[in-house]
Amino acid sequence: MSKESAMPNFATMERIRGICARNRHVQAPSIKMLKTQKQLDGIRRAGEINAKVLDAVEPYVKEGVSTEELDRIVAERTKALGGICAPFHYEGFPKHVCTSINEVVCHGIPDPHRILKNGDIINVDCTTIYKGYYGDASRMYCIGEVNDDWRRLVEVTKQSVEKAVRLAQPWATFGDFGHAIDRMARENGFSVVREIGGHGCGVDFHEDPWVPHFGSPNAGQLIVPGMSFTIEPMINMGTHRVTEDAEDGWTIRTEDGQPSAQWEYHLIITETGNEIISR
Repeated sequence: MSKESAMPNFATMERIRGICARNRHVQAPSIKMLKTQKQLDGIRRAGEINAKVLDAVEPYVKEGVSTEELDRIVAERTKALGGICAPFHYEGFPKHVCTSINEVVCHGIPDPHRILKNGDIINVDCTTIYKGYYGDASRMYCIGEVNDDWRRLVEVTKQSVEKAVRLAQPWATFGDFGHAIDRMARENGFSVVREIGGHGCGVDFHEDPWVPHFGSPNAGQLIVPGMSFTIEPMINMGTHRVTEDAEDGWTIRTEDGQPSAQWEYHLIITETGNEIISR
């Protein structure tokens, strides 16, 4: 795997300098955030494999199935496709996929005793390494007859991601789409988690830049062709505040026990727009 960075051409560098000179609220990307064509090709393929893994596990995300079983399916399918499950043993994480149910915001650990039941909502978050490159995405599922408000939370969260993708264009800013996500959540009576966001992804699992899902238009990280990052808002029904499980050191829950939803799309920024490489 190549870890070199793309050197922007003169016109791109001048445009970056000009935008940042005119607006002190905009941050220029580091050279490391910009990928070479070889890297982008590898990241695209990893994203494709990752989406295939999520497609494979999807039929099993249903009432009566344990999250441990979902983990097994992800591990087996990833291996069959020639990939590696990035979460497995990442900084000590014990499983191959994250399964976050109801009030669990993210980093839920699969468990043979946690059986999906009618009325649950669950996020399945999968990251695949393929030939040294990373693809990352997550999907939400409603199990059986889900409370109307909970289902609306899931739907609004997906709508916010899709709106963000439309706004994540070259020469826009993270604040443009972060503001849109936050506004959509607030207009529906929900709140956006502040402490956890998206991230650069492709050459490593978690890279710069950090991607907030709130902000102000025309502010924050400048979006430039060659960037590869995730948009993955965690939207809560109640307070935006969260807590970390003191025992396992991974599971993040809403502070008030209300449900949370998340969808994650992995994007590459091109000269003319963006490309969703995994969702």
